[in-house]
Amino acid sequence: MRRIVITTGTTVAGVVLLLSLKPHHQAVSAAPPTGPEPSAPGGSAASAGPASGTYRGRTVHTRYGPVQVEITMAKGRLTAVRALRTPSENGRDREIAAFAIPRLNRKAVAAGGARIDTVSGATYTSEGYITSLQSALDRAHA
Repeated sequence: MRRIVITTGTTVAGVVLLLSLKPHHQAVSAAPPTGPEPSAPGGSAASAGPASGTYRGRTVHTRYGPVQVEITMAKGRLTAVRALRTPSENGRDREIAAFAIPRLNRKAVAAGGARIDTVSGATYTSEGYITSLQSALDRAHA
């Protein structure tokens, strides 16, 4: 009987400890709009017909740093995505970005949009990337 009480007490204490160490997630927030960001030559949100050109997404501030992408559109299709800003405050941030960004670029081009899954281990960077990507797509189709 004594072992049951000790085992139960230890289990409860362990569960409480684990729950108290659970990380608290912070929502990704986009920077407030400050007007259109310039796009590279050839990008024009006011063009007639299918979008063609280069468009910059909004800079999204994540827990680990800013994320911003630039897209290239040809005849209304997403043909390329390039990360302009990624978290880079320390070596681990750069390592995660170097791992995640190429995968996100491939996923976005293959999907033709921002409806892509996050990269495991790079959730905050992925969410910032997807938000910036969507804002660039919105600019392309405006």
